[in-house]
Amino acid sequence: MEYIQHTARRFPGIYRFLKTYQYHLGSDQLTRFGEQELVNSGLKFYRRYQSLAKDAVPFVRAASQERVAESAQNWTQGFHNARAADEAATGPESYPYNIVVIPEGEAFNNTLSHGTCTNFEGTIGNDAQKIWASKFARGLITRLNKSLMVNLNWEQAIHLMDMCPFETVATPLGTPSAFCHLFNDEDWLDYDYYQTLGKYYGYANGNPLGATQGIGYVNELIARMTNTPVNDHTNTNSTLDDSEKTFPIGQTSLYADFSHDNDISGILAALGLYDATKPPSKEKRQSPEELGGYSAAWTVPFAARAYFEKMSCEGQSEELVRVLVNDRVMPLETCGGDKLGRCTLSKFVESLSFARSGGNWDKCFT
Repeated sequence: MEYIQHTARRFPGIYRFLKTYQYHLGSDQLTRFGEQELVNSGLKFYRRYQSLAKDAVPFVRAASQERVAESAQNWTQGFHNARAADEAATGPESYPYNIVVIPEGEAFNNTLSHGTCTNFEGTIGNDAQKIWASKFARGLITRLNKSLMVNLNWEQAIHLMDMCPFETVATPLGTPSAFCHLFNDEDWLDYDYYQTLGKYYGYANGNPLGATQGIGYVNELIARMTNTPVNDHTNTNSTLDDSEKTFPIGQTSLYADFSHDNDISGILAALGLYDATKPPSKEKRQSPEELGGYSAAWTVPFAARAYFEKMSCEGQSEELVRVLVNDRVMPLETCGGDKLGRCTLSKFVESLSFARSGGNWDKCFT
């Protein structure tokens, strides 16, 4: 912003606000709008699973970064409010709920944070984004520079776009920022694809170690679904997972874990949910439909959610599993999911051989 304000020679029409704009946003903090999103998420979770939730308190974990732990607290508030208003609710009432907060960083095993694998994060995602930016940002830069009579590069132009979503969610009601109106629909589709490339190649299937970051969590999920001890030698915290107090198995039907978008990307990859997605083109924009349902907006928007459901159904001799990502039922192609997106529990677990075998964890420290 300082560069624009010091070098631009004019601020016409929709750009007028830039002349006097002052940056007041913080960093790595949960906004008021974000707080309400998590409260709403807890409410929605209760209503969706009311038949279970009215008689049970969820077991909650969170990575230790402040905004993640705060997200968990706000979610429990929404869940509790819905439960308190439900006349049919029974069972123990113990709010605020206990939240197991797991430290983050290279020194701590934590399935909700990928800091343990020291060889993981590199430039693969950024390199893919640069290739795409060199294509789509040309016209964008030309338009901005002509309008402002300035000399922005593609990185500065994208940073200007970043201001739209972050300033929008910094308002109590999510009022669209003035920055949003500087760009058209095509710009935003290109921007979404830019973010998609960053997530796919940086943290998911496009990174050789992307799916490996999620295998510890997947093995914990297997333990919960099969009521068996966690069998994992990657980034699970054995001290916590071996304790019934910090990783109860078979004692509750509801679990809620809170993590980061990059870690969720790895978990979804470890589950094989997007194995049918061909590597996205770095030079031509592809829609989520063309990519088998994959995009940053579809997988890890603000307040992203993934539900892992285990159910017993009439006429079925075995328990079934279904996965929803932001309310979209996943087809579960790797375990032969039916038209309702369901696999038998045994086939679901069998399909997770990558996680059960430890993935490429041995390459994390070479």
